[in-house]
Amino acid sequence: MAFAQDATLRFHQFLPPVAPLPAFAFKPWGERLEAASGGRLRIQHFDAMALGGRPPELLDQARDGVVDIAMSVVGYTPGRFPRTEVFELPFIMKNSIATSLAFQQMIEEDFGESEYGDFKVLAGWVHGAGLIHSEEPITKLEDMAGKTLRGPTRIINDLLSELGAEPVGMPLPAIPEALSKGVINGTVIPWEVTPSIRLAEMVSNHTEFGGPEALYTATIIMVMNKDAYDALPDDLREILDAESGAAMAQAFSQVMLDYDAPGRQIALDAGNTITTLDEAEVARWKAAAQPVIDRWVADMDAQGIDGQALIARAKELIDEKSAMLGV
Repeated sequence: MAFAQDATLRFHQFLPPVAPLPAFAFKPWGERLEAASGGRLRIQHFDAMALGGRPPELLDQARDGVVDIAMSVVGYTPGRFPRTEVFELPFIMKNSIATSLAFQQMIEEDFGESEYGDFKVLAGWVHGAGLIHSEEPITKLEDMAGKTLRGPTRIINDLLSELGAEPVGMPLPAIPEALSKGVINGTVIPWEVTPSIRLAEMVSNHTEFGGPEALYTATIIMVMNKDAYDALPDDLREILDAESGAAMAQAFSQVMLDYDAPGRQIALDAGNTITTLDEAEVARWKAAAQPVIDRWVADMDAQGIDGQALIARAKELIDEKSAMLGV
């Protein structure tokens, strides 16, 4: 009988097992699937690129059936998923949970077909407010000049360049070596993941942004091989579906947000300096960042995509989800 069938799904991703997402989101998710299926649906976790390859190759590993499921930062493959970049534009994110739910809804109503047709998307979400971590203090816009900063994606590298820094694109696992070798003298990432790469030991200054909007966020997606999904028995597919979509987007983004505060505390305990830019200074950064948005809209228009409409829809959904969440 088909319903007696078991399934073990190989899940590959780039974060170390001690990072909040693997430890407090992915592992419990796998345990919930196993419990709900009476042990018939299991997730086999392969952290930190244990199955080989580089982070930008993860999504194609799932597409091609090298693995069953993969998680990656969407922007690790620059320009491949252009519509999704709307959520990485500077100062568009207000609350990471609301923004994650907005991203997930846009996957369901548009991006699932227009961007991710090669995959079964389990969920998409974003991390908490992105900020700057640097060897030297950055207390005003002019301090960006001469800094060499790591950025995760095409849009964020364009932002760093527009703000006066020299951007160097690389996945998160490459940050410690790049800092130690002097390839970069700072990076942007959210607080949540800083302990897993011991960032507070490598830089002593951190720059936060006051006001409701974040400097940036990055989009994250978990995808499954279409054939592997279709091959699941109906009852196991239902169990997986119940733990995917908006429920997953909200739960996983909540874990990332929850672990921002402990990451920040580690930097404080290390005696590091945290500067929070006031709204007047942030307004200067917003004005300086506007050309990044204008270029992206022009780039989308050149591809036959209505970039301005995507921005309007993303902002509308973020406001709608924020109201729903009461944030």
